[in-house]
Amino acid sequence: MSNQILRIDSISELHRMLGLDGPRHPLISVVDAARVIIPPALVGVKLVGNFYYMALKDGSCGIEYGRNPYDFEEGVLLFTAPGQVITATREQKENEVQGWMLFFHPDLLRTSALGENIGRYSFFSYDVHEALHLSEVEVARVTHCVDQIVEEYSQRIDTHSQRVIVSNIELLLNYCLRFYERQFNVRTNLNKDVVSQFERILKAYFESGETTNGLPSIQYFADQLHLSQNYLSDVLKKESGRSAKDYINDYVVEKAKTVLLNSTDSVSGIAYTLGFNYPHYFSRLFKNKTGMTPQEYRDLN
Repeated sequence: MSNQILRIDSISELHRMLGLDGPRHPLISVVDAARVIIPPALVGVKLVGNFYYMALKDGSCGIEYGRNPYDFEEGVLLFTAPGQVITATREQKENEVQGWMLFFHPDLLRTSALGENIGRYSFFSYDVHEALHLSEVEVARVTHCVDQIVEEYSQRIDTHSQRVIVSNIELLLNYCLRFYERQFNVRTNLNKDVVSQFERILKAYFESGETTNGLPSIQYFADQLHLSQNYLSDVLKKESGRSAKDYINDYVVEKAKTVLLNSTDSVSGIAYTLGFNYPHYFSRLFKNKTGMTPQEYRDLN
């Protein structure tokens, strides 16, 4: 596999790389996936684009949902954010894949509310196997939004164009949020298994003495479960109402309560045992969760 990294800073550069005519709009473009050819020279090359990317591809595109079969085969929707790496793992011929690819530059959103809030669409940081699988009706809905975007930037651009385009992007992203929630509901048994595995790994981390390496990070659990950080947090939030960070912090505080009442160790010593490098961080977290300092909790009980 190639170690080459190719950086693409603009929509125009992207069109040149794909062998397409120049874009109609400098900050956004929709490309027919059937027209995209991936030659042998691009296989294994790491592409880093300075833009957001959404791609709807048909069920024949070879993407699987981890090792589990997925329920909707009409379309698979993928997302990446600026600075993320995209790598083609195999060649692609013209008309081999059906669908569309939407690219938009962050500058398109700079002065809009969407520019400030786009971080809430956490699926831009999901892994490929965490893609959104759509029904036929859902495919039609998101494709309509994309068609509206193409229609708008294909006309003569005026003072309203950018606002209308951004509004359609936001509508598209909100549909995707809804459809991901549907997907979480459909996969509720799988998600509950993720929660139980997460809880088991969390407990094992503290019981095995791994806290000598510090508190466990969200990435630690994501690696153990073969999920992205954002997807793991979203599954936990959907199933339990708590993010991965809240889960870890709540567990640490409950663990601390037991140790405080069954040990004569100092608060600082307990903090180090639990994986805190700085005891005042432990005291701050404990007070935020319980309304009292560790020493106050110990004295009251």
